[in-house]
Amino acid sequence: MKDYVIFTDSACDLSPSLLKEWGVGYRNLSFRFNDSETEYSNEDMDVKTFYDKMRAGGIAKTAAVNADAFASDFEKIIAEGKDVLYLGFSSGLSTTFNSARIAAEQLKEKYPDSKILIVDTLAASAGQGLMVYLTVEEKKKGATVEEAAEFAKGLVPRMGIWFTVDDLVYLKRGGRVSPTAAFVGNLLGIKPVLYMDDAGHLIPMVKVRGRKTSITTLADKYTEMAATKEEGTVYISHGDCLKDAQALADILKERHGIEVSIITDVGPVIGAHSGPGTLALFFVGTKR
Repeated sequence: MKDYVIFTDSACDLSPSLLKEWGVGYRNLSFRFNDSETEYSNEDMDVKTFYDKMRAGGIAKTAAVNADAFASDFEKIIAEGKDVLYLGFSSGLSTTFNSARIAAEQLKEKYPDSKILIVDTLAASAGQGLMVYLTVEEKKKGATVEEAAEFAKGLVPRMGIWFTVDDLVYLKRGGRVSPTAAFVGNLLGIKPVLYMDDAGHLIPMVKVRGRKTSITTLADKYTEMAATKEEGTVYISHGDCLKDAQALADILKERHGIEVSIITDVGPVIGAHSGPGTLALFFVGTKR
C-alpha cells in the first residue's frame, strides 16, 4: 500500500506539536488587526494577547490559504513518493477548502499517478481537529488513502459541533445577529447556543439567560445527541475561558463518566469571528 500524509489547516485549533506527533501536515491561515498591516498566524501570537487586544476593541480580520500555498505543500509530499489526504476547514466559512481543491486539480495533470484527495469537513476549530484525529486512527488501523477519505466523509454528517459566545458583538460583526439583537441580548444577558449545520454554516439554535445556563445547555446537547455517551472522543475549545471549559468537562464527567480528551484554545483565526469567551463542544453524534 502506498503511504500517504493526512494534511489539514490551522483552523483545526490543534497545536503544531500535536499534529507533528500524529504525522499530520498543515498550512496556516492568517489574521491581522485593523490598526496594523502585520500578518500573523496562530503560532505568532499567544491567545491571551490576542483576546486581550479584542477586549480592548481591536478588530481582527482573517485571510484564507491560497491555492499556490497548498500546491507547494502537496507537491513536496508527492515528491517523497506519498499521496495526500486533506481534511479542510468548512467551505461554509472560508475559501480555504476551495483553494485546496484548485491546487489538487492543478497537480493532478502534473502527477497523474499520485492521489490528492480532499474532504470538506464542514467543521471548524477542534471539531475539525477531532475529525483529523479519528482519521489518523483509521490510518493506523491500516486504512488506504481512499478508505480514510471515505471514513472522514462518513463523519461529516455525524459531527456534533455546538458552541456559545459571551458577547454578541462579534456575531453581529459577522452578520449572525442583527445590531439590535446584539444590543438587547447583551443588555439582558442573553447567551445564544449555536451549532454548525449540514452546510458548514453557524446557526443560532437556542437563546438562554446567563453563562451558566449556556454551559449546561451545551452539556444537554451532548446528552441528547452523542452517539455513545459513556465512551468515544470528546473535544472542547475555548476563547480564553479555561474555567468554563473545565466546568463543561466536569458536567459531562458527572453525567456520563466521560473524560474529555482535549481542551484546547480557540485560536485567533477562529476567535476573530467568535470573540473571547467562546466555548465549544465537539463529539460524534447521531446527526449534526
